[in-house]
Amino acid sequence: MIDLTVVQKKDNESTENLIRRFNRKVVQSGVLSLAKKRRFHQQKPNRRARRTEAIREEKRRQARAKRMGWY
Repeated sequence: MIDLTVVQKKDNESTENLIRRFNRKVVQSGVLSLAKKRRFHQQKPNRRARRTEAIREEKRRQARAKRMGWY
C-alpha cells in the first residue's frame, strides 16, 4: 500500500521551502526506501539458506563480543 504525501503551500512560503518540506515528509514516511526495496522481486530464502545465515550472524556476534571483551 502506498501512502500519499501531500503538502499544501502556506501563505508567504517560497517554492524552495515547499519542496524542502515535501522532501522531508517523503523521507520520513519511508516511501522511497520501500520502493527501492521492492524494485526487484526477491524470492524468500529456503530453510537451508535461513539456517546458514543465522549461523553466520551468530558467529559474527560472537566474534564482536570477543573483540569487545564481553566474555
